[in-house]
Amino acid sequence: MSEEILKKYPELATEGSPTVMQRLDICNKAVTQMAIEASQACIKNWGRPISDITHLVYVSSSEARMPGGDLYLARGLGLSPETQRVMLYFMGCSGGVAGLRVAKDIAENNPGSRVLLATSETTIIGFKPPSANRPYDLVGVALFGDGAGAMIIGSEPVSGTERPLFELHTSIQHFLPDTEKIIDGRLTEEGISFKLSRELPQIIEDHIGGFCNKLMATVGYDDKEYNKMFWAVHPGGPAILNRLEKKLDLLPEKLSASRRALADYGNASSNTIVYVLEYMLEENLKLKKEKQEESEWGLILAFGPGITFEGILARNLTI
Repeated sequence: MSEEILKKYPELATEGSPTVMQRLDICNKAVTQMAIEASQACIKNWGRPISDITHLVYVSSSEARMPGGDLYLARGLGLSPETQRVMLYFMGCSGGVAGLRVAKDIAENNPGSRVLLATSETTIIGFKPPSANRPYDLVGVALFGDGAGAMIIGSEPVSGTERPLFELHTSIQHFLPDTEKIIDGRLTEEGISFKLSRELPQIIEDHIGGFCNKLMATVGYDDKEYNKMFWAVHPGGPAILNRLEKKLDLLPEKLSASRRALADYGNASSNTIVYVLEYMLEENLKLKKEKQEESEWGLILAFGPGITFEGILARNLTI
């Protein structure tokens, strides 16, 4: 959002105006451009030619069109027309980890493949002008942010060329029955309208232990060893992080990467887990320089509409 956009589309600042066409005109172009830039930076860091990418997983809850953003991203990057594409739409905050889960499955079942995972989101699709009738909307405006992220996922890394960061060991998804209205998003003539129940942090707190224990048990960890793990948690909001920290009795530093991402970028929906992992790598490097112990195993977590829990047990390969 900017002054220039509001001057071009003044109707966005008028409550109740049917502006979904205008919003999509802005968002469809914006998310593609952000995804292209994030993907180009990722590919540059990867170090292999773009022609080596065999699959594309594209995640967004901020656009709607046919063909979808996956095609526009592939074209913008100059990917081969034979690149196999998967598009994940309207998964909200859990979309980034869901994309990792799908990319992991593709990579493991297609030897030699390299999957580009790209996420891109903008809040304009759900922007509401300030209103005395909806003071709670100001919380959403302050909490949510725009951005994009990208990762490369593959199996059997090429020695000397690729520098793997995390092994994605085990992934699971779980939805909680009868919680469909807790995060309620609808595409209307005014754009996307979101209603977030204040019960959400409590629901996550009530179910997080069992979900994490199921993942940890695959490598022999139990609920007494939470602080031996690293924690890459999508920061849906401060309340979710605070409750998770208290429920699992985590040391404060365990969620520092999540809190940094939230402070710097807000909740950028599916993108945010990319930022959290990037900050975690920075913190691991700092620990290494200070000769402090790093966690080998950890959890990558996100929570989205459904209520849906997405989780990946991962191994830190930078130790």
